[in-house]
Amino acid sequence: MSDRLPVLPQYLFPKQALTSFAGWVAGKERGAVTTWIIKRFVAKYDVNMDEALDSDIASYPSFNEFFTRALKPGARPLAQADLVSPVDGAISQFGPVEGDQIFQAKNHRYSTTALVGGDATLAAQFEHGSFATLYLSPKDYHRIHMPCNGRLLRMIYVPGDLFSVNPTTARGVPGLFARNERVVCVFESAAGPFVLVLVGATIVGSMATVWHGVVNPPRGSEVREWRYDDQQIVLRKGDEMGRFLLGSTVVMLFPAPQLDFNPAWAPARPIRLGEAMANFPAH
Repeated sequence: MSDRLPVLPQYLFPKQALTSFAGWVAGKERGAVTTWIIKRFVAKYDVNMDEALDSDIASYPSFNEFFTRALKPGARPLAQADLVSPVDGAISQFGPVEGDQIFQAKNHRYSTTALVGGDATLAAQFEHGSFATLYLSPKDYHRIHMPCNGRLLRMIYVPGDLFSVNPTTARGVPGLFARNERVVCVFESAAGPFVLVLVGATIVGSMATVWHGVVNPPRGSEVREWRYDDQQIVLRKGDEMGRFLLGSTVVMLFPAPQLDFNPAWAPARPIRLGEAMANFPAH
């Protein structure tokens, strides 16, 4: 069966309206109704509440508060590696950027320029570099942390579609991660620039960063950009940098020479925040 067939209904769904409605519902404080929804969600997706800072389901006033719950201190120790996984989730793909092309799935690639919203100068810094695409499922912890120390330079909001970002959709929708709505965060590290992209999806009510707060909504039709060159916004490895209100995907870009990825990594492998992702190549 063609990989396109399972995703054809997504082209017809009113994804924007569905996402707006889901965001509205998730943000409402409905007492016992909210608690019932959370209990059903925990049971359906086998969410581990024992590692949550607040394990009492009834204490969360809204679904969003539950979904972006904090972890207990020490729940995710940081590995001794130059770069650590910024999220709990599963590996979608990772490896070399071939020229300016990022591998999405069999028969699908997309350009670094498209991913970052059309800025060819920014994208050129990652030619022949490395990428990692990490998928967050509904049961996962949904805060995003820093893979290494970094100083924030820019943030770019890129409007786009709201396709699902699950593995089936990645195989069936060309250029998925460069056509969905996304927030591109540009950092400078001791080893050069890197980009961390928060990719939106169906029912992802919003994306937020620690320095800005909620970036979307509003959802406009134009690219928006914020510059931080004149500020000292520095985040340490493991610090929270953002969160999804309902799940999605993170794509990272690193410049050449290519990273030495954790040899245990493989597509579809589960990952945990803080585990070893890669080391910078020895010079």
